[in-house]
Formats: sequence, structure tokens, C-alpha cells
Amino acid sequence: MVDGILNINKPAGSTSFNVVAAVKRICRERHVGHSGTLDPMAEGVLPVCVGRATRVAEYLLESTKQYRAVIKFGTETDTGDAEGQVLGHRDSSGLTREVILSGLENFRGSIQQIPPMYSALKYHGRPLYKYAREGVNIERKSRTAEIYHLEMISWDSPAAVLDITCSHGTYIRSLAIDLGQLLGCGAHLTNLVRLRCGPFEIANSITLLRLEEAVNHGDWQNLLQPVDSVLQEWPALIADAETAEFIRHGKPVKYQKIEAGGGINRDLCRAYSLDGSFLGVLRFNSETGEWQPKKIFL
Repeated sequence: MVDGILNINKPAGSTSFNVVAAVKRICRERHVGHSGTLDPMAEGVLPVCVGRATRVAEYLLESTKQYRAVIKFGTETDTGDAEGQVLGHRDSSGLTREVILSGLENFRGSIQQIPPMYSALKYHGRPLYKYAREGVNIERKSRTAEIYHLEMISWDSPAAVLDITCSHGTYIRSLAIDLGQLLGCGAHLTNLVRLRCGPFEIANSITLLRLEEAVNHGDWQNLLQPVDSVLQEWPALIADAETAEFIRHGKPVKYQKIEAGGGINRDLCRAYSLDGSFLGVLRFNSETGEWQPKKIFL
């Protein structure tokens, strides 16, 4: 069984689903899935989980992301990006670097966003973009997003290049739309590159062509990152032989309370045997003071 994560550099114009299908075909593996959809127009880091690594995809989905975005002011589209129909043009000649920098101050830290209609967010089991293509508008509630870092890299009127580090669930198209509305001239996203997803960075990503070449040479498994690579910021439990056996059988274990990390997974830890083998994910039960195996990797 092949288990691990491929750091794929998704090309612009391809869907995340198509990338997964390509990996299945190239590697001849059945259990393949991505962690976090990238829009077809976007490119960059798309971690693809193979084998049992698909079981940790949910944790990678929740990880911090970094993007390089190009926003064009003065034009609005129905999708919020360059692939949509133009809704109108507005004068953006008065924009300056200082005006944009001032506007960006409103989008740092915790912000509220309304998910765009052209998104993979589901309503009654269907992605919103399918309703949008049918001309149906679904009322969406605002959501909290965290913007950890927001910097303007360059300004060449009418376009600005932004570097954005944010939480899971942040919509960069919504950021472009909201910024354009705030500045009174409208805006849309013209280019988007994901530079990082959790521990995976674009500098270490591979193309599908590189993967295919590795498969042909018989060494593609060297490109796989370990299953637990997405959990490295979590606290670790090192189990002796007896404790490891309990964990392998799904039994809760008593262990000194580990200082948990921050974020939404603060009650989870990763567990290893004394020889360094990854045992799985455990959740702390504050009522019993025990660590309960949640996902076991035998």
C-alpha cells in the first residue's frame, strides 16, 4: 500500500478534480483525494493525498494558506474573477498606493465575508456555483475569516499585487470584491497563486509532468511526503510498547496531559511508538483524563 502526500503545482485552467483524476491515472492508485479546492483559474499548491493519507486530508484542509493575488480595480464581474461576465466599469483613476494601503487596513485580523455564489460551498448538497450558473441566487450568511498577513507587493494602476496569509475558509475573490466596494470603484481578481498550504510550499511542489516522469523511472514514491507531515505543529505523544499496543487496538490510554498547540485542533495530538512509527491521531477526553484514539494507522 502506498501512503503519502504529493505537493502538486496545479496549473491554471484545470480543476482540482481533474488533477486528482490525473494523479490516479498516472500513479495507478485508487485512493486519491485533494485537500481544499483551488478554483480553475488559480494555480499553485494543491496537496494530493494518496492511500491512507486521505484520512488526514481534513486537517490539512483546516491549515493556514498563503496566496499571491492580482486585483484589478475599476471593473466588476459576476464571478468576482476574470472568467466572469463584466457587470460594469467604474472610474478608478483616483486610486493611489496610499489609498489602497489605507483600504487594506480594514481587512487585517478577523473579518466578515459573504461566500461568493461562484464557490464550491454547498447548499442542500449542491455547490453554489451550480445554482449561480442557473441564474439562482442563494442567500448566504457572512462568515469569519482570519487574515494573518496582508501586504501590497506592487501597484501598477489599475492593478495591485497582494500577498495574503489567511485561515481556511477565506475567499480571496470576496476580498477583491469587498476591497473594490470599499474604495468605491469596484474590483475583481485577475490572477491567483497559492504559495503555501500548511507545510507545503510552492518552491517544493511538482508538476503533473514531473510526477509522470518519476512514475516512468519507477521512483515516484520518493516524491511522497509522510502522512504525519501535516500534523507537525501538533504536540506528540511517545508511547512505550504497552501503550502503543493499546492505541493500536483503539483503547484509551492514560498519559500526562500534553501542552496542546493553538488553533481548532488543540485537543488533538499525534502518537508514535518508541521506534518512531506513526501510530495515529488521539483526542484528549477532559472528563476521563485519557487520550482516545481517533484515527489509527497500522
